[in-house]
Order: sequence, then structure tokens, then C-alpha cells
Amino acid sequence: MEPHKGRHMAHTFSRNHLHIIFSTKDRRQTIAKELQPRLWAYLAGICKNHDMVALAVGGTENHVHILLHLPPKLALAKAVLLLKANSSKWMNEQGKGFAWQEGYGAFSVSSSNLDQVMRYIQNQEARHRKTSFEEEFRAILRKHGVEYDPKYLFG
Repeated sequence: MEPHKGRHMAHTFSRNHLHIIFSTKDRRQTIAKELQPRLWAYLAGICKNHDMVALAVGGTENHVHILLHLPPKLALAKAVLLLKANSSKWMNEQGKGFAWQEGYGAFSVSSSNLDQVMRYIQNQEARHRKTSFEEEFRAILRKHGVEYDPKYLFG
């Protein structure tokens, strides 16, 4: 990977990979199958426009997973806002009444685990024949040791 040439970051080095997950509003099945490849590509494009590197984007009708490298100059909350706001606007331009959920999940991924997480994201369709988004998300929270109050999990 090339060194990042951002302003005021001459001696800043980072390898900050994050697995970001968010669902559609109320987990509605609003990402039509035929639109998924275009939406995943659009999300990767938003990353590129903001100096993030998308390593994998995938999901199903009701949620998306993005594995990306977050540059030092961009805060996580701002990155997620850019991804959600721009993709939501694009989806609505496709003639769909569309919205993402308010929150999101974001989990750091070590360099040694990148391939595993990329495969995980690319196999979303097969996984969700057996597992709901809710079950998957709870399992990821447990794996990362994140405590949560079940009544606020999918608000």
C-alpha cells in the first residue's frame, strides 16, 4: 500500500481496518437483488472519493458489510455518515423509498484476519439462507466482546 500523502500527515502511519455493518431502516428488505452489485460498487466508490480503501463490500436485501481501511484524517463516525448519506441519496434516485438504520456496528480487524473477513463478506448470500441478520449481528458482538442491552440492539 502506498504511503498516504494527506496534508499535515507527513509522518503519520496507520493500518486501521474496520468491518462496518449497518442495516436498512427497520431491517426492511429494500435492497433489491438486482441492485445489490451496483450499490456495493457505489459504496466502494464513496470510500475511494474519501481516501478510504474498500477491501470488500457485500450484504443482502436488508444490510451491508464493508471492510475498509480508514485513513488517519477521517473519524469513524464521519466515515459512516458519508457512506450512509451518499448511498441513501443514490438509492432514492433509483426511485426507491430508502433509508438506513440510525446506528451501525464497527469492529477493528487485524491485518492477519483481513482475508478471513473478506471471505466472510463475500459469502453473505449463502450465510443468510441459514442465519438472520439479527442472529449474525449478535454473534459478531459476542465475538468482539461487546456488551449490549437487547432491547436497544435493533431500535
